Amino acid sequence: MTLQAAEDTAFSDTPAEPREKPIGISAGMTFLMAAAAGLICANIYYAQPLAGPIAASIGLPAEATGLIVTLTQIGYGLGLLFIVPLGDLVENRRLIITMLAIVTLALLAAAISSTPSPFLAASLMIGLGSVAVQMIVPFAASLAPEESRGRVVGNVVSGLMLGIMLARPVSSFIAEFSSWHAVFYVSAAVMVVLGFVLAIKLPTRRPETSLNYLSLLGSMASLVITQPVLRRRAAYQFGQFASFSLFWTVTPLLLAGPAFGLSQAGIALFALAGVAGAIASPIAGRLADRDLSRPATALGIVALVVGYLITHIAPEGSMLALGLLTLAAILIDFGVSTTLVISQRAIYGLSASLRSRLNGLFMAAFFVGGALGSAIGAWAYATGGWSLASSIGIALPIAAFLYFLTEKRRAA
Repeated sequence: MTLQAAEDTAFSDTPAEPREKPIGISAGMTFLMAAAAGLICANIYYAQPLAGPIAASIGLPAEATGLIVTLTQIGYGLGLLFIVPLGDLVENRRLIITMLAIVTLALLAAAISSTPSPFLAASLMIGLGSVAVQMIVPFAASLAPEESRGRVVGNVVSGLMLGIMLARPVSSFIAEFSSWHAVFYVSAAVMVVLGFVLAIKLPTRRPETSLNYLSLLGSMASLVITQPVLRRRAAYQFGQFASFSLFWTVTPLLLAGPAFGLSQAGIALFALAGVAGAIASPIAGRLADRDLSRPATALGIVALVVGYLITHIAPEGSMLALGLLTLAAILIDFGVSTTLVISQRAIYGLSASLRSRLNGLFMAAFFVGGALGSAIGAWAYATGGWSLASSIGIALPIAAFLYFLTEKRRAA
């Protein structure tokens, strides 16, 4: 299959192969899935603005601070590759509840940790258990009819992105008035409540497949080879999310430093401003349903480049610099949200029977990029400050945009 044909298939109203018949999804169920996606995904990011205080508390060297976020994202990536594909094999509701139980235990382990090794092990397991969110998104897509799938995916992903963006200010506020330990205790309690609600409200979904688990995993390599839409979309998101994670790993360190001198509460307010970028998700879903995915993708990538560029207009530490940094946060969050929804809508259109595996591969690339961005960001800031970190941050979406320019236009 050529790239052109594959991309036509991804956005066509006529699927390349039979799909499971959608049973429909109500506004209430969409809201529940969006809320669940946000609450679960937030677990990956609670520690991001607290990495410095956590490292100091557990005795982790400053140069290894990035491991706190990186290991969580590595755990998430492993879960995407080895657990999310089970969504094509195992009853989905039971699988989601099982992963919520795992993440709850991991959150409790992080809360009681006082030395590096247990905390880092718990961080890895928090990421692993949080892959439940990537079972919820394709689950919602499977319930939605083709003509409104982009809208439904966009709404659920908006919940996911709100979770990512709100996690940082929420954890900063809790830490400001209590301690970082309390962040993990509170999240564990939320996961318990959410697990009970989902067990009651989610419909059952039993995939139809003749594959066993090893065959299921083995089929994923062939998907990478045979699905050019998957490869292309994964590459875009790899670069963008690496840049996104670098930004949100470094900016709390920058804002807490001598130039700005912000408290945890001030950093939380800064992170809260970035939530405005989440409005992109439902908008992007509707653009995809109207066959405007290409210009929306370009807009999403360019938003990150512009976001980084404007942070160099004013002198570091000035009020103008803080305002521009806040605008950059909104643009960067907006850009990543936009292309994420467009990309997920594209790969969900390839095949219903492959949806969990395609999503697992796509999101694995997404979060490997995030883990790399977090690790490089902490190192770059410690080595060369915001100048070096932002230079790397802007290079990543530029590379994604150059690759985007090689994408062939669909025939009119």
